[in-house]
Amino acid sequence: MTSYEAAGVDIAAGERAVELMKARVAGARRPEVVDDASGFAGLFDASALLKYRRPLLATSTDGVGTKVDLARRLGVYDTVGHDLVGMVVDDLAVCGAEPLFMTDYIACGKVVPERIADIVGGIAEACALAGCALVGGETAEHPGLLEPDEFDIAGAATGVVEADEMLGPDRVRPGDAVLAMASSGIHSNGYSLVRHVLRGSELDLASEPADLGRPLGEELLTPTRIYAQDCLALARAGGVRAFAHITGGGLAANLARSLPPGVDARLRRSSWTPPAIFAVLQEYGRIPQPEMDKTFNLGVGMAAVVAPDAADAALRLLDERGVPAWVLGEITEGTGNAHLD
Repeated sequence: MTSYEAAGVDIAAGERAVELMKARVAGARRPEVVDDASGFAGLFDASALLKYRRPLLATSTDGVGTKVDLARRLGVYDTVGHDLVGMVVDDLAVCGAEPLFMTDYIACGKVVPERIADIVGGIAEACALAGCALVGGETAEHPGLLEPDEFDIAGAATGVVEADEMLGPDRVRPGDAVLAMASSGIHSNGYSLVRHVLRGSELDLASEPADLGRPLGEELLTPTRIYAQDCLALARAGGVRAFAHITGGGLAANLARSLPPGVDARLRRSSWTPPAIFAVLQEYGRIPQPEMDKTFNLGVGMAAVVAPDAADAALRLLDERGVPAWVLGEITEGTGNAHLD
């Protein structure tokens, strides 16, 4: 007999997944969230924007990339949600926008309710850390297109910033300081190269390189640090000119996006030591330094350009918030580029 279930789609499993995730999603709310009894849409009370003089809505969308393949292989599903939220909301924070709400999308070969609940539970936990409501999402079963254990995730978020408080390149001046905020590891960029190294060397996910002190797979699944609330706290304190979220393309290329044409950022490699995972990958993969520079964050997940007289206070604030940070370099006259010296 022909049926949807015979074609590979299990509606009952999808409904069970929704029930399992409800309690965890409940923790990712804001007062402005309005319940929609039908569940077809997420609702957010826009009257909250009336307190702004000229509110600008900011939006961002992203995924986790091939890091999800490592999560699948290790059977660990509750961390990649943090990666997803970090990739999305920290892009909003770059312009000074407060993240308001987010939706997610999960595509999988087969709905395993417990696995879907773990993924969405991680997203909800990370939204709570970011101060962002998780107002809805979608789980799609794609039998025949994806293998039963394969999945991919994506998300989109909306934030708001006061128009005259928006941060960006136009505020940056020669003499400003560049601060680095430490990453928690690789975050969610460069994993296609990571997987290439794993295929071409004696490393595997169970390997325990001496410098890491734990299995490689556990290190590679370290969740992305979420900076949104830390960036907003810095912006409220004053003196911030611009942020740069260090994702695909590496430190110099991403920082250059936050610079105006008439300046350069001079960054000092001697100001920090990248976490050991980067040296492990470089050694076993025989990766040239320029390739490392343009692929990985090398231990810097977010950069802030601040007025020179605000740098010390900014570092103290980040320290109080538990974010390791340091002076990475300074802004000079130039042509809109960032240089690792």
